[in-house]
This record gives sequence, structure tokens and C-alpha cells, in this order.
Amino acid sequence: AAAEDPAPVIVAAALNTEQSCDLCRTTLETFVSVLGAETGNLALKIMATGGIYLGGGIPPRIMPALTNGAFLQAFLNKGRFADLLADFPLHVILDSRVGLRGAAYQVFELAEHPKSPHE
Repeated sequence: AAAEDPAPVIVAAALNTEQSCDLCRTTLETFVSVLGAETGNLALKIMATGGIYLGGGIPPRIMPALTNGAFLQAFLNKGRFADLLADFPLHVILDSRVGLRGAAYQVFELAEHPKSPHE
């Protein structure tokens, strides 16, 4: 309760196999289920046949919860579209600096190929 950011505390308590907190585990399971369902919704909306990439700070920290089947079940729970979604590759971005790398790439691209003010 005293933590400035309770999320890491909740995740650690949920993933602790020796002394797991039931409330924390349920919280994480709910989060993973909602994340899977919304990821499936987005994948269908944009027809992400090339794959879905989960990024940010949370997915790498909750990998055990993402790989236990609940995420995939919620992702695929789309009725007649489940078979279609099963063919969409799912990835978790583990590089914590991928955003910085992408921004640096864009800077170098703009430096090499400047755009006119009318573009």
C-alpha cells in the first residue's frame, strides 16, 4: 500500500510461486484476459496478418502470465474468427529501448532524406 507505483508489487506477488497472493494473482489474470481480448479485437479491426507486437514495459515483466494460455484463449475467443486469428503471429517486444531506437532511426532517415515543407 505504501508503494508509489503498486503495479510492480502486484505483479511480483502474483507471479511468486512460493507465496502467491490470491488477490494479486486474480488482478493479473484479469489484466491478461482483457489484454488478450482487446489485442484480438485490434488484430481483427486492422487485419494484422503480419503479426501483433506487444510493446511497452508491462508485457516483458509478465511473460509467465502471458504464456500460460489465458492471453491466447482471450485473444482467440472471437467465435467464427478464431481460426483466422490463430494464423496471426504474436510477439512480445523484449527490447526496452525499441522506442528510442525507432526514434533514432527516424532522425537518421530525415537527415538523409529531408522532406519539403509541403509534404
